[in-house]
Amino acid sequence: MTTYTAASLPDDDNVNPYVFSIALAGEWFVTKGAMLAYYGTVRFEAVTAYSSVASWVAARFSSPIYVQDWVVAEGHGKVLLGDRGFDLNAYQLDAGNLTIKASNLLAFEPRLDLKQSIVPGFVTLIGTGKFVASSNGPVIFVEPPFRADPDALLGWADCPSPSWHHDTQWMAASMAGMIHGALGRVSGEERQYDFTGAGTILLQSSEIPREDPAVLRLVEAQTALLSNSQAGSLGQKLIARSQQP
Repeated sequence: MTTYTAASLPDDDNVNPYVFSIALAGEWFVTKGAMLAYYGTVRFEAVTAYSSVASWVAARFSSPIYVQDWVVAEGHGKVLLGDRGFDLNAYQLDAGNLTIKASNLLAFEPRLDLKQSIVPGFVTLIGTGKFVASSNGPVIFVEPPFRADPDALLGWADCPSPSWHHDTQWMAASMAGMIHGALGRVSGEERQYDFTGAGTILLQSSEIPREDPAVLRLVEAQTALLSNSQAGSLGQKLIARSQQP
């Protein structure tokens, strides 16, 4: 059994497959709840309040839906990150762009810009720098053309955003599938992300997604566009779905 000190913890590397150690010497963006422990002089401040929203924060972090879920870690020391025992990996972007599931992005250097993706539930990192992401099992890298289960998809790099592919034959052949579809419940066999062109797709080794707290805020914001009758119909479907096992 290894006992670590501030000096013996790795610098910007994994302690084990489930814990990552940031060698903090300045600032990092860190998602709320990811910090396990820290050594040194470190303070955490909400992105929305950091130094009265410093100009560099406003320039780097452009995602109103997710901004309240992040803090700026500032200071000098070691910050340990984790995510419910999920696998953690660090990735280096070199003048590139990568779109990743927002709920799996744990931290990134402020040299990178974060933008809100046009695909709901995802954000895009642009520039040069390191970021840390979690995955339910090891990450698999594949090239397009490719179709992915939405729950297994972790992200994609240097390729166009995916489109939806709906398998109507599966839905028509499966009575259970038709019922689930009517209630808004779908599986990877019924609906997939369809990737074309060049690039790299990241898949996690499980279809169990991490809950994204911003999805509810996004949906709630969109309900303002509904008429009263549409809102009532949506409410009935949501109640029916919540009662399913």
